[in-house]
Amino acid sequence: MEIIETLISGLSSGGTYAMIALGYTMVYGIAKMLNFAHGDIIMVGGYAIYTTMIATKNPILGLGVAIIFCMLLGISVEKIAYKPLRGASPLAVLITAIGVSYLLQSTAQMIFGTAPKMVIVAEMGNMEIGALKIPYYIIVTLVCSAIVMVALTLFVKKTKTGRAMVAVSEDRGAAQLMGINVNRIIMITFAIGSALAALAGFFMLMKAPSLTNTLGAMPGIKAFTAAVIGGIGSIPGAMIGGLLLGIVEAVTSKSAAIAPYTDAIEFLILIIILLVRPTGILGKVRREKV
Repeated sequence: MEIIETLISGLSSGGTYAMIALGYTMVYGIAKMLNFAHGDIIMVGGYAIYTTMIATKNPILGLGVAIIFCMLLGISVEKIAYKPLRGASPLAVLITAIGVSYLLQSTAQMIFGTAPKMVIVAEMGNMEIGALKIPYYIIVTLVCSAIVMVALTLFVKKTKTGRAMVAVSEDRGAAQLMGINVNRIIMITFAIGSALAALAGFFMLMKAPSLTNTLGAMPGIKAFTAAVIGGIGSIPGAMIGGLLLGIVEAVTSKSAAIAPYTDAIEFLILIIILLVRPTGILGKVRREKV
């Protein structure tokens, strides 16, 4: 029973990582940039939930406000910080993304301070199936993660906007010649990724109701790791990488001997996979045009 509980807990964490990783992989696949400020959008969403719940005590309303606020923030960051660098070197974009990350963290620290804020979004018990006990927050996270991932996959494959995203990802110049508004597609991509980050922040607060200005720092790095493991630029790859990382984290955390080295083990897996398959599990080798 303990093994089953560990696997379920790992899938829950993996689902959260996968949602964050989807933001990374979509932005990279379409805009060809690594948005290292993405993890801090999670933190901003957490503070939006916290502020809304102080006023209304309604976690669902808090989640709605967080999603809308994070979407607007993601769009604003793209327009102000990243759009002017559309033709710049990758290094310039990377440094800008790191700068945006520290800006968001510092702004949150100035507004809310450094002391952790307790955000109890829901009082949930356990589901008992015989000797098996599963916290309800894990079930909610798993179900919502599955729904989001299926919905996003269908959106990309079945809708006109989704197909335009694929076209921009494959060849931005050709897509523009075919009449696709590339700037609009990139804006929508940032909005979707930021909404997923807000949702991930909600799930993280259900698991551990403590909020600081660095809430999204390590989960953001781990989600980026998951995206690279799965194949950055691949939506199914982000899902697989996130779930794999979550299971590894849950399994290693159960052993007192190796629990302190959980993060190191996760990054070691990244190194091994990149040595064996540099493009990640589902990544594709892209030919560079000369």
